[in-house]
Amino acid sequence: MKKKVAVTLLIAMFAAGAGMGCGQVKERVNAEGESVITVWSPSDEPAIEEWWEEKTAEFNEAHKGSIHLQREAIVRADSYAYEDKVNAAITSNDLPDILYVDGPNVSVYAANGITLPLDDFFPQEEWDDFLGSSKDQNTYDGKMYAVSATESSVALYYNKDMLTEAGIRIPGSKEEAWTWSEYYEAAEKLTKEGVVGTNIIMDKGEGLPYVLEQFWISNGTDFVSGDGSKADGYINSPEGVEAAEFLNSLIQGGYANIDPIQKEFHNERAATMLGGSWEVATLEKDYPDLNWGVTYFPVADNGGILTSPTGDWAASVTKDVQDMDAVKEVMNFLFSKENVTTYAQAISKPPTRVSSYDVLTEYDEYPRSIFKEQLMETGHPRPRTPSYSVLSAGFSEAMLNIFTGVDAKTALDEAAAAMDKDYKKYYSEE
Repeated sequence: MKKKVAVTLLIAMFAAGAGMGCGQVKERVNAEGESVITVWSPSDEPAIEEWWEEKTAEFNEAHKGSIHLQREAIVRADSYAYEDKVNAAITSNDLPDILYVDGPNVSVYAANGITLPLDDFFPQEEWDDFLGSSKDQNTYDGKMYAVSATESSVALYYNKDMLTEAGIRIPGSKEEAWTWSEYYEAAEKLTKEGVVGTNIIMDKGEGLPYVLEQFWISNGTDFVSGDGSKADGYINSPEGVEAAEFLNSLIQGGYANIDPIQKEFHNERAATMLGGSWEVATLEKDYPDLNWGVTYFPVADNGGILTSPTGDWAASVTKDVQDMDAVKEVMNFLFSKENVTTYAQAISKPPTRVSSYDVLTEYDEYPRSIFKEQLMETGHPRPRTPSYSVLSAGFSEAMLNIFTGVDAKTALDEAAAAMDKDYKKYYSEE
């Protein structure tokens, strides 16, 4: 967790001038006189690597003699290998032209002038075709700083056989989504020897804020203020403390594990799971005998807000770009309707372009329709604040501490104080 904070501090030092004067941007023209445009993105599964190879070759063939596109796949050997490479490039003025960043980190790069606004990269009719949830994620200070090809969502997966045997109601619409009380009661009823009622921990890093923030939002608050400048009074508000205590009740009751086994739901060791949209393809391919279903994200009692997580990796344009016209040509190619559609198909995630759903009609059918509906009607991105890395690490640490006995208000107060200190030190105009 400390290393993630260091990532933010390094970027902040760059903004303050510590990274200046470390060299000039290298000339980006090859021997053929073509403008070389470089893309950095994390390495991915074979289907995506094949997509990149095919599309890079297609672009280069069409632009022979003028633009040469090259993509560098960066292996994420550990949680921060990608970020470490980016930070080294920031200090040496050697960033790629196009840099893929995880959704919640769009703000920190934008706030520090590392990436540039993209509002004029696409005409309005093109922007109108992108999902609102994706545009919200990639907006900072009223401007668009990144573009995504895919979205993500989280819903409640359930073991049909276990719920049927227990006589538990399965919601048929988002308006019928389980309340927290119903979720708790179901988890309690479904817990038996060798099986817990639910799985709420995707991972102990970014997975915690990505999934669990929705309990804050549904309860009428959020992690931070609307302008992203303050966590105190939000993440640790009475509503926030109540959300944390509810989640802790699942752990303390023995209805969810703080250390779940790998693929706990898939291996029938958990009756339900708060899982990502990508799990549909995994379950269909690798667990054909499991009788499962998907329903909507649980809502707070007494009229809680219908909500669900969103956000995925997005392409930004860096300050080190030399040939802006060439970069615009590449971005328009990568995020055309056709290429967004084929990319989403290859990676088994929902596309960000509304028109792509005319082609990917599987999202009109259950269970993928659940995720499409949530993205279009209930999606909320993670907080847009340049202090997100500090917030994320602080929240994850707070929840793990709460799950092991620390008072919820005390733990959340510490997370709020850490984020507010970072924002005030590096981003406040006071």
